[in-house]
Amino acid sequence: MDSVLARVSEATGVPADLLGGFLSVLAASAATGRLPGRADMDGLRECGALAAERGIPLRVLADACLHAAEITAGGAFGAVRRGMAAYIEGYEEAQRAALRQEEEARRLFVDDLLQGRADAERAEHFGLRLAGAYVVTVARPGTPVTAGDPLAGRIEQALVARFGSHNILVAVRDGLLVCVSPGGLTAASGEFTHHVRSALTDWRAGVGRPHQGPGGIVTSYREAVNAIDLGERLGLRAQVLKAADLLVFPVLLRDREAIVDLVSTVLGPLTSARGGPEPLLETLEAIFASQGNHTAAARRLGVSTRAITYRLERIRRLTGFSPSDPTQRFTLETAVLGARLLEWPAHPLA
Repeated sequence: MDSVLARVSEATGVPADLLGGFLSVLAASAATGRLPGRADMDGLRECGALAAERGIPLRVLADACLHAAEITAGGAFGAVRRGMAAYIEGYEEAQRAALRQEEEARRLFVDDLLQGRADAERAEHFGLRLAGAYVVTVARPGTPVTAGDPLAGRIEQALVARFGSHNILVAVRDGLLVCVSPGGLTAASGEFTHHVRSALTDWRAGVGRPHQGPGGIVTSYREAVNAIDLGERLGLRAQVLKAADLLVFPVLLRDREAIVDLVSTVLGPLTSARGGPEPLLETLEAIFASQGNHTAAARRLGVSTRAITYRLERIRRLTGFSPSDPTQRFTLETAVLGARLLEWPAHPLA
């Protein structure tokens, strides 16, 4: 048997210790005419798993088994088939286990990365060099995605195919699709949202600013998530919101007492209007979005131009502020933004 093992190993490159059990099964089957039992099959599964761990391709292992069968099996091809099946089952189970371990390691890494706990060595394993500047782009689907969703893998494969395998990471966290890309690779964020748009009908994305190092990734991630939250609170129509375009809003929120005072003083009188303040707030938002063009504002709201003119006059009379005056326009616009941030008038000012 040793000479046969040596011949097969030399011809195929498969180590002899992985084939000895198979040859014993063949010899026993040829002598008795019986198929291998459970213990024999378990041993072959273990050999299949060892072959996977050693990186031996499955086709090479199969070729070695068939080669051994040609030399020793004679007519015992039932044993060959069962033996081959056991090898393959062990091999594939080892691969599945390795994949599960890799997925779990990746999930834990993403959690650590977005909380500032990732180290450079682990990051290198997943293709990130933490010394550089990174941008985080987050997509929030209408229905949260779950860990292991194949969409994240498909998007990452598409990005890697275009930009290369280094410094691109797409993952799922807290129901969100998260893309980490180099700060200098500005096209990666747009490519990510392109694939999200192609795959989903209900979604909104936020783009953080580029920041340096592992702590910078955390900062950019939080900026991206906050951009989505601000867009929803402000009623912004854009599906992709950039943190760099929304820097004024965190500034406003840092002094809550001042913004409450501004909203109460400037817009508080609108509560006495017939129908409440909401229609008048919407009119101001439409006017600001249309750069003061009454016709465009009326089109956005689906009302007549005359209605816009009437509402603006009503606002001027109630508040004493007019959007046609440059100084007063700034005060009004800031107050309207503050009202949306505070979710007024749905929530009372406190």
